[in-house]
Amino acid sequence: MNFEEGVLLGVLIGEGHFGGDGKQPQVTVRMHTRHERLFGRLQEWCPGSRLYGPYHHGGRSYLQWMARGDVLRERLVPLLDRLPLEEIDGHVFERYRAMKERYGL
Repeated sequence: MNFEEGVLLGVLIGEGHFGGDGKQPQVTVRMHTRHERLFGRLQEWCPGSRLYGPYHHGGRSYLQWMARGDVLRERLVPLLDRLPLEEIDGHVFERYRAMKERYGL
């Protein structure tokens, strides 16, 4: 695992949501706008991912990064499948596994 993969894995373990909209799977990370530089790195490491926001709600300002479609299937899933996600965090691994199962990944 290289540095970028380690950071990406850490962000997804700490802040990632593995789900979908009922039609297609997606991985989402939502964090405060002060993390905008980190979101830029996520976009560099996962070309084709999208950054939305900033949103302002309930006194909170946040950005939302999403990976779905080709970037999810061709970049993120193969990466996560070869990293030791299950060994590091069983709960996150189960959420990831459930997303893959539900959407046939």
